Amino acid sequence: WHDWKKPERKRKNLIRLGIDQDHAYAWSRTRKGGWAIAQSPILGTTITLKRLKQKGYQSLTDVYIELNPSLCEPPST
Repeated sequence: WHDWKKPERKRKNLIRLGIDQDHAYAWSRTRKGGWAIAQSPILGTTITLKRLKQKGYQSLTDVYIELNPSLCEPPST
């Protein structure tokens, strides 16, 4: 969010990520900082887990299960 800096750049990048033009315009003009944007629907709808996996990132859940497989198994009786 901070890398895009200017509202027009934010609007164009939001449109590239699949947001309609009306929302992109409104969201690009927000005065919220990066921390607040990270908690808002702006990034929640544009940067999804599916998109992150396509870019090569792993989910924290997958990494946790990979590192601690015994913790994710049902208890034996």
